[in-house]
Amino acid sequence: MHTGLVCRWWMVMQIIRFPGSGRRRARAGEAEQPGELVPLEKRRGPRAVKPEERSAGILPLVVDDVHYIVNRTALLRGVSFRLPAGRRTVLLGYNGAGKSLLLRLCHGLLAPTSGQVRWEGALGGQALHVARAQAMVFQRPVLLRRSVRENLLFALRARGGGRGRAIMQRVDEALALAGVEHLAERPARALSGGEQQKLALARAWLLQPEVLFLDEPTASLDPAATLELEALMMRLHEGGCTLLFSTHDMAQARRLAQHVLFMHNGLLLEDAPAEAFFQRPETPEARAFLAGELMP
Repeated sequence: MHTGLVCRWWMVMQIIRFPGSGRRRARAGEAEQPGELVPLEKRRGPRAVKPEERSAGILPLVVDDVHYIVNRTALLRGVSFRLPAGRRTVLLGYNGAGKSLLLRLCHGLLAPTSGQVRWEGALGGQALHVARAQAMVFQRPVLLRRSVRENLLFALRARGGGRGRAIMQRVDEALALAGVEHLAERPARALSGGEQQKLALARAWLLQPEVLFLDEPTASLDPAATLELEALMMRLHEGGCTLLFSTHDMAQARRLAQHVLFMHNGLLLEDAPAEAFFQRPETPEARAFLAGELMP
């Protein structure tokens, strides 16, 4: 199949697919090996969602005792947490902790080996609405071999956004929001890394997701581009978008996070307000991480 058609098919699936959130039992022989660490939610269990906490959309997101096992190796072990509406939450941890994997599970790109990923808002049971109410930005955005403007138009049309002046006006607003209107006719794949990430965030804003997942969105950017992306993330949040993102930039985490999820070796070890985590981490693993020390 032609590369362009593959990219087109992949983007359509990202925009209109039904994220998987099913549950299945681990197959025989897939049981995880017991570790020395005790995951946070194994100690106290996920809290039930109260009626007043349910949004009019799909949030909160509840991750309940999620395991992910590949070739009998447990990559995630008993992860449980809640993502409420309106919060900026950062995923922290060493390389290989399971952050990117967890983001893909939350977004529905992967299904857990066991456990559940479920949306408990008023519309959380409607698969089509769930698919349209969330988006994800990767470290390396997937862009079509088209202009910046055409990438945005394609995303809207794939969602049934229509044609004509109204859709063009929305695209112009997205270009202006991201500060890339002067690049509108440039091939999207010819943009710099920072410009491509701006385009990816503009595309996310255009689709008006209720929740946005970001996997180290500024990992390869210089300090100036990083601050520009952070400002755009804040504008998305101020517009009502809930953010869950991973980063290795501790200064960025301190600037943006309202809440922290700290992972280590596939376990969720801390789930705390950002101020409490950065000032009084509870586990030796988190303290070592914040001190820049290596851990096995």
